Amino acid sequence: MIGGSDTVIGFKALGLDTFPVNSDEEASAAFKQIIQTENDPYAIVYVEETWAEGLSSAIHKFRSDPELAIILIPGRDGSRGMGLQALKDAVEKAVGSDITGD
Repeated sequence: MIGGSDTVIGFKALGLDTFPVNSDEEASAAFKQIIQTENDPYAIVYVEETWAEGLSSAIHKFRSDPELAIILIPGRDGSRGMGLQALKDAVEKAVGSDITGD
């Protein structure tokens, strides 16, 4: 889980590895650390939407990777709509059209 300290604390309580960040640079470094882990590779990476914008090009590279799911989640300030849009895009790609009705 990559996110602000207020966001990652809940994930840490669940036993997930957390990477609290305070800047785009820290988020980028955490993302690089996660994707370069060889001994214990991650299958799912949660990224707070606040930091996803700065990681958009790196995240985009993994959109079609079947071994790594990157899930965007809202931060404590609420949703920016990025996670929902990513989900809609994935559904549209999988079924060939927008079935969400939005």
